[in-house]
Amino acid sequence: MFDTGRANWWEGGEKVKIGQSFVPRKIENPLDRMTRRQGGRRSRTRTDRKRGRYIQARPSPGEPEDLAFDATLRAAAPFQRQRSEMRKRVAFAVRSSDYQRKIRIKKASNLVLFVVDASWSMAVAERMAATKGAILSLLTDAYQRRDRVGLVVFQKDRATLVLPPTNSVQLAQRSLADIPVGGKTPLSAGLLLAHEVIRKERIVHPDVNPLIILLTDGAGNVSLTNLPPQEESHRIANQIAGDEIRCVVINMEHAAFDQGLAQSLAEHLHAPCYTLSELKAEALYQKVRAEMTG
Repeated sequence: MFDTGRANWWEGGEKVKIGQSFVPRKIENPLDRMTRRQGGRRSRTRTDRKRGRYIQARPSPGEPEDLAFDATLRAAAPFQRQRSEMRKRVAFAVRSSDYQRKIRIKKASNLVLFVVDASWSMAVAERMAATKGAILSLLTDAYQRRDRVGLVVFQKDRATLVLPPTNSVQLAQRSLADIPVGGKTPLSAGLLLAHEVIRKERIVHPDVNPLIILLTDGAGNVSLTNLPPQEESHRIANQIAGDEIRCVVINMEHAAFDQGLAQSLAEHLHAPCYTLSELKAEALYQKVRAEMTG
């Protein structure tokens, strides 16, 4: 059910042009609690290097590295009378037990993985053209913020990693142009492959801050097991949420035919769900920033 070749692995599909792109607002990840080393431009994260903006301090008894002098002096101030002997030699008595270390934040780079439903369940080719335009806009935004981007496509009977994580928006654009449209909807395969890509990235790059942007109508109709397609895809979505992988779902179904399947999938992913028409709107990015920023 998986393939890691070119986007046009299925020659029976119908290719569509990339629709009009636009300049999106920022989609950001929150200030997370993991201490990271590699920098970027999008998300704020804690760092254990002596770089980044000093935001607060924490006790570090006996460890003077990257000392927060202001916090250390405040910690020592209540004990000055008790340290009268020390103050015969110094004006202000500080002990190693008073040490406070700086907590810093910096911008951390993300991995933005686009997972795209390219089946006929997403309606007519014009909508896929609009979808490609939206993806390219978000890819360009990711590139400008030094995020690495990847692209998973699922259709017919398999999921394909058409663009392994990269910093090249040119490669992403060529991969988008090659995506054919048609066939059934192996939603489970797409989710599972996306999960595996993130897992491998976390092994190679332990500091990675992943974000999945899933574009689908949520109507899976191909299973990997003997489970019904929707139940199977929801189970995989629960596993993704359990691994604390942040997701945003873009509902590709036309409003007149929407059965709420994308919204249901988003709930299992613990993710916000928006429509393609909202993708250009200020309202979408205000909501996304409220969900994704701290």
